[in-house]
Amino acid sequence: MIPFWETRLRLLPVYKIGPSFLVGLQELRGARTGFCWVSAAAPTSGLRLFATCFLAAPARPSFVGEETVQILEGDNFPLMEINTCETEPTEQWDYVLVADHRTQRNPKQVQQQRQFLGELERKGFHFKVIEDQKQVFFGIRADNTIFDLYRTLLMEPEGPAPRAELARPTPIPATTRIRIVNFILNCKTAAGETFEDLVKDRVFETRFPLHKGEEDLKTEWAQWRKMFCKQPIDNIRDYFGEKVALYFAWLGWYTYMLAPAALVGLVVFLSGFSLFEASQISKEICEAHDILMCPRGDHSRRYQRLSDTCTFAKLTHLFDNEGTVLFAIFMALWATVFLELWKRQRARVVLHWDLYGWDEEQEEMALELINCSDYKLRPHQHSFLRSTVILVLSLFMICLMIGMAHVLVVYRVLAAALFSSLALPFLEEQVTTAVVVTGALVQYVTIVIMTKINKRVALKLCDFEKPRTFSERERKFTVKFFTLQFFAHFSSLVYIAFILGRINGHPGKSTRLAGLWRLEECHLSGCMMDLFVQMAIIMGLKQTLSNCMEYLGPWLAHKCRSVAASARSHASRDPELREWQRNYLLNAVTPFSLFDEFMEMMMQYGFTTIFVAAFPLAPLLALFSNLVEIRLDAIKMVRLQRRLVPRKAKDMGTWLQVLETIGVLAVIANGMVIAFTSEFIPRVVYKYRYGPCRRGAHPPIDCLTGYINHSLSVFYTKDFQDPVRIEGSENVTECRYRDYRNAHDYNLSEQFWFLLAIRLAFVILFEHVALCIKLVAAWFVPDVPQSVKNRVLEEKYQRLRDKMRFSTKSTDV
Repeated sequence: MIPFWETRLRLLPVYKIGPSFLVGLQELRGARTGFCWVSAAAPTSGLRLFATCFLAAPARPSFVGEETVQILEGDNFPLMEINTCETEPTEQWDYVLVADHRTQRNPKQVQQQRQFLGELERKGFHFKVIEDQKQVFFGIRADNTIFDLYRTLLMEPEGPAPRAELARPTPIPATTRIRIVNFILNCKTAAGETFEDLVKDRVFETRFPLHKGEEDLKTEWAQWRKMFCKQPIDNIRDYFGEKVALYFAWLGWYTYMLAPAALVGLVVFLSGFSLFEASQISKEICEAHDILMCPRGDHSRRYQRLSDTCTFAKLTHLFDNEGTVLFAIFMALWATVFLELWKRQRARVVLHWDLYGWDEEQEEMALELINCSDYKLRPHQHSFLRSTVILVLSLFMICLMIGMAHVLVVYRVLAAALFSSLALPFLEEQVTTAVVVTGALVQYVTIVIMTKINKRVALKLCDFEKPRTFSERERKFTVKFFTLQFFAHFSSLVYIAFILGRINGHPGKSTRLAGLWRLEECHLSGCMMDLFVQMAIIMGLKQTLSNCMEYLGPWLAHKCRSVAASARSHASRDPELREWQRNYLLNAVTPFSLFDEFMEMMMQYGFTTIFVAAFPLAPLLALFSNLVEIRLDAIKMVRLQRRLVPRKAKDMGTWLQVLETIGVLAVIANGMVIAFTSEFIPRVVYKYRYGPCRRGAHPPIDCLTGYINHSLSVFYTKDFQDPVRIEGSENVTECRYRDYRNAHDYNLSEQFWFLLAIRLAFVILFEHVALCIKLVAAWFVPDVPQSVKNRVLEEKYQRLRDKMRFSTKSTDV
């Protein structure tokens, strides 16, 4: 009697013939193969199976030996009845290839088509050809032996505990069929060509899996009226695969968690309305009729009363108040709690899908072996030269992104000069506002253009790096593309938040671009207003215009294709051809279709957390946008686009690290915005060091009384290089400007350096406190729920107990 595990044999698919089983065997470390004849009466006894196995020597086909092998009851192998195996309908096609009808008149292209289809046929594929007036359709269906091999290769010896299997297996899901067929179609042919090469040579036009059985998703999910309904994540997984389902599960969770952040941000914003008229700073600005501000830039040739900026001062106080600091700390905590709770939610979902121990590398190796049994494993490799080249090119692109921010600077300077030269009455008083608004529009257009460029550059860098597998290529591409996109989106905001108005010099001695144009300055009410407007316009356009184009573009394209096809030919009487034509007329999808959705959400998450101190309404805009985005993506995927190729996944991959990186950057950016862009630090320093409440005094007046006069420096008009050009200069001896400089020599004052030290100290303190809160929150909320850990632990324990029980019984025998 030889125990099964001592023979070092591998079970092949089992076939049930009447009351008995025929079990295929293959020696793991040898070349012998054979079969075992097993009686069907033994399993019902609850004991163990005994089988007589015949093993063939590798050098000759005749059977040379007979061994009795003990097979334990419940070993995890598939049972399939010969001639009664549960298979999919014979007319279910996994994929459809399309070629232009004109290729049938080209002998070379016809030969290439036959060679490609012939290779598929040798791998176990069946195909069917249907023609219409314009296209030739090739229906592709994989034989069940391919999927039996897939099951055999991915049978986990250390998987769940052995258990009795039904004689009839569950059918292969359509998502698995499509995924395996797509992988085989992507592989190179014997001639070294891929399907994409054949498309470039116009041998084929396109390929796609068929939409089939999507009616439930159309009624339960892909409708605008279902906007506030729960998403059917399991149904999405069954139709589009785990990766798409995880995307929508994450997007739904993100939208759900945005509700408290949007509420707090709205409260912080509205709290400014309660102080709209009561703010001491706004009162002083509105009553400062005798304070004249120095001309700002070359477009302003006259003095302006400080009281003229009364309205902007009140608006600025809506988002630049004491609640901004608390909201920034709250958002740091929110980002951490959101990610930790998502990790817990993901663990529950993945365990529910039986993917907790799934290995992506093992899956890809199994697919390679299914496609080619002679597949050789590609080892991991690293080239320092290649990495150096990629690093240099990436740094060059980052510098280019930063250079685009300088292009925005040049535009704003030239636009200010242009608007002032137009001499339009409605622009005379609002040149700065017009420059800020148009600058934001230019930045939005730049982002759209650079997105296309960045994608091509990231792809070229990935191809140069030569990743080992598709999943590794996707990870590397994600890192590179996100890095470039981050600088494209946020470089202008960094300039406005931390550079604008800080390198301009002072009246009478201004820094000029190319020695001609004076650099732009912040709005009279402060740089927070510029940052707020820039954030509002860019985020507003991305959430409205981009969403409209994302929906209207595919909708119009699909309608135009459908109308053109209807006018060109009559509907076919063949229902199968009609179904293939319907799928063909849908909008094409690419490997980046889901990737683009992820990237769009990552950028939105960045706008929601980074610089949120300057724009507390960002979470509210994101909440409204996501409610639309979920249904928009659903309608687009189910109704307007061809079926996405399902991808198996148990997590978000690199995107989770991207979210964590954004969370850390948000803490740093918000701390610097509060310290250097807002008026929070100068107000606090004035209140406790220079104001009426210094040294613990309790005067009957507001503690910020006199702050405006204290924060404005004095410039004597006689020191202007050309004072005659300034309107009304004959009656003005001095003007004021925003800075901390001495009146006698215009050098930076002691107050400036003291404020700078306080600002730096605040940034360090704020970041350490916020990061500590993030770490405590991450520790307090475990990544994996205890229920999930306990269930996995119980399965491991039960598996070991079963193995121990079987080992004891075999020893007794």
